[in-house]
Amino acid sequence: MDSTTLFLYLIAVAAVMVTPGPTMLLALSNGATRPMRVAACGIAGAALADLILIGAVGCGLGAVLQASEHLFTAIKWLGAAYLFYLAVSMWRAPTQALVATSDATSASGRAAFLRALFVALSNPKTILFTSAFVPQFVHADKPVAVQYVILAVIAALMDIVMMAIYAFGGRHAVRTLSARAVQWINRGCAGMLAFLAVGLSLYRRSDLR
Repeated sequence: MDSTTLFLYLIAVAAVMVTPGPTMLLALSNGATRPMRVAACGIAGAALADLILIGAVGCGLGAVLQASEHLFTAIKWLGAAYLFYLAVSMWRAPTQALVATSDATSASGRAAFLRALFVALSNPKTILFTSAFVPQFVHADKPVAVQYVILAVIAALMDIVMMAIYAFGGRHAVRTLSARAVQWINRGCAGMLAFLAVGLSLYRRSDLR
């Protein structure tokens, strides 16, 4: 894979990630209301999802999802329902617990990891977009598997950087703003997640065609 393709891919991935999606909002919320160790676990879960999704697209999952109406609908509603559940949970959650026991922190870390992983993997819009976007940077005359691995790692690293910025932004907010203001940041993230849940429920496969 040549340097020009990699550079264009970096620019394109950065442009796509500028718009905050569900995993970015989770990173912001975790940074504002949880220890950074927990936020890091959530970031790791989302990065793993990037690797899995691009690998799955390389194996043809995007084409299968595009072809199967029932599979697309099932994943779509599962993802929308889970986003809405997270939105309600974040809205109702108290903004506290920056001082937590090690056991609670560990449990929250596992939960944050699985939450981010599931949010990313249960979004058929992301899978279809990835299946339309990533292959444009793959050259058929070169080893395809190696190229997909490189593109997946780059996407995961970019995602880690962007989510870390969001998480540290939330962390900065909790140090400089009142508890009430931080609570409304969390609720703002919850409202945006609910909005994304509604948008996902209305999403159709034909929207990428």
